[in-house]
Amino acid sequence: MPHLKPIKVISVVDEEPTVLQNREENQPLSPMARMFHQPESNVYIVTMIGFKSKINPEVVKANLEHSLLKHHRFSSLQVVDEKIEGGLKWVPTKVNLDDHVIVPNLEPKLIDSPDKFVEDYTSSLSQTGIKMSMPMWDLHLLNIKTSDAESVAVLRVHHSLGDTKTPLKGELGNGCLPRRFVHRSVSLDDVKLVKNAMNTTINDVMLGVTQAGLSRYLNRKYGQLNIINGLSERNNNLPNNIRLRATFFMNLRPSAGIQELANMLKKDSKAKWGNQIGYLIFPFTIALRDDPLDYLREAKVAMDRKKASLEASFSYFLSKSFLKFGNKAASFPSETTLWFSNVMGPKEEISLYGYPIAYVAPSCSGQPNGLMIHVVSYANKMTFVLSVDDGLIPDPHQLCDDLEESLHLIKNASLLKDIN
Repeated sequence: MPHLKPIKVISVVDEEPTVLQNREENQPLSPMARMFHQPESNVYIVTMIGFKSKINPEVVKANLEHSLLKHHRFSSLQVVDEKIEGGLKWVPTKVNLDDHVIVPNLEPKLIDSPDKFVEDYTSSLSQTGIKMSMPMWDLHLLNIKTSDAESVAVLRVHHSLGDTKTPLKGELGNGCLPRRFVHRSVSLDDVKLVKNAMNTTINDVMLGVTQAGLSRYLNRKYGQLNIINGLSERNNNLPNNIRLRATFFMNLRPSAGIQELANMLKKDSKAKWGNQIGYLIFPFTIALRDDPLDYLREAKVAMDRKKASLEASFSYFLSKSFLKFGNKAASFPSETTLWFSNVMGPKEEISLYGYPIAYVAPSCSGQPNGLMIHVVSYANKMTFVLSVDDGLIPDPHQLCDDLEESLHLIKNASLLKDIN
């Protein structure tokens, strides 16, 4: 595929592979990695990758040997050792790829709805963990055609390896409950049009669209509650002064965006591998606005104020300090309504082991809330990826509809603004 840019995984690096492996051999897990083993932060990264062609599992396995397994964390156990700081250390092991690469025997002709099948399959992964007697990752290859891909891979990685009270409010400790993962792609050009018209950032636009979409969704939910309670449904069914608080995750590395694995493995790299994540508490004001652009204006003011603070850096420092001194209370916020993350993806279409990628949809399971929203760009698309508690949000596709419609309304309002 000459028109596609391949994913560069391991190229020439400054150190021998054995040195790279030995750098963390028998070393304790970092404070941030240990945080992801706390009961309320036992989080897995779940990434759905759609391909434009069928995938050959043997080709994938052969390439994994020379790419992913070169990284020590994907070929090491996390072993309990009470004698070291934090009680967990990295111990290299021989990886049996047959234990990690799962290829279900599918009969596509017997599957009525491939999209629903993939959705249910991915949801089932949120109900199980990966045992610590093996490196904590697995890859599921589904050779089934869906509405937006010819085949799908689902990569599940425990976040310790990672780089990377409304109708929505979940209960503490609900990380093991089933979660459903859905995604919806919109035009990145539409997002950029709004950004330029309003002189804001792409992040501001996506926050504004999310605030608008959640307002539409919750207004409908409260309207349905009114009907159940014998009240009449109105245009505006929202309670006064309703506000959602989101844990907004921020990348604290000096180098933003997606980096090549080879660069991340270099000794003095500014984009070194590991969890370098800060967070801030972002308020989503839920209301129906006559002017759709008000959602964007409100989001920009709130985010500019947050950016001017040291909240994200301080939260990262505080979490590391708690864990360094053995405080097991350190975890990500569990009293926020949702988690939100916005990631810049590849600007061009890419391929993985020669297979062209149609979409990338990263998400998480194990978090103690009812909703997580990832927003990720890829080529000319922007994708909303929702991870929802099945019991709290039984209709995540409706929320996707509301997010997409909100972008449409904000885009039209920005065009009218330019005309006026």
